[in-house]
Amino acid sequence: MTTQLDFAGLLPYWPALLAGLWVTLGLTVMATVGGVAIGITGAAIRSGKPGLLSLVWGGYVELIRNTPFVVQLFFIVFGLPALGLKLNAGEAALIAMLINLGAYSTEIIRAGIQVTPKGQWEAARVLGLSRSQTFLRVVLPPSLKRIYPSLVSQCIIVMLGSSVVSQVSCEDLTFAASLIQSRTFLSFEVYLVTTLMYLVLSLIMRQLLLAAGRKWLGSDVG
Repeated sequence: MTTQLDFAGLLPYWPALLAGLWVTLGLTVMATVGGVAIGITGAAIRSGKPGLLSLVWGGYVELIRNTPFVVQLFFIVFGLPALGLKLNAGEAALIAMLINLGAYSTEIIRAGIQVTPKGQWEAARVLGLSRSQTFLRVVLPPSLKRIYPSLVSQCIIVMLGSSVVSQVSCEDLTFAASLIQSRTFLSFEVYLVTTLMYLVLSLIMRQLLLAAGRKWLGSDVG
């Protein structure tokens, strides 16, 4: 028994796949920028003097890192409305991705900060820089350089993990693939094409982020 593949049957549905890809791209870009910004803020808090804020942020990091992303997503979609906060599928997906990447990038960036020689902090203070100036101008750039490949990998993991947002009717790439499969029954074809699209997106994203890192942090990044 032979099976004939029918990739031509997917041609009328390319606009739907591209629309889903566009949604995935939009979520990824916003989650990457916002998640890394949250991570930098959290790393600064967690690397400072112990206090209530540091303790609370630490609890947030442990909560997110030790629970599945899909559970976090479902809590935001189905749990928050019970508290009076109603979100559409796209907003919920973005918030879930931001919170997830923010927690992981906090610890990744903090790891780079922790190996910064104390002499750099002391030298900056001698030069009259404030603690915030020291962090942003002296400590953070080399710290980011040390952990940048790991940070890039985590951003890609969050992008790939975003495929589960289709479970809450966010019309991303996986949602489009599932819809097309239900209409055409070309399961192998549509999911093979979708897999290749995610693969290409991951490779392009990695190269773009590494190129940005080499431009802003130095040529030896990655």
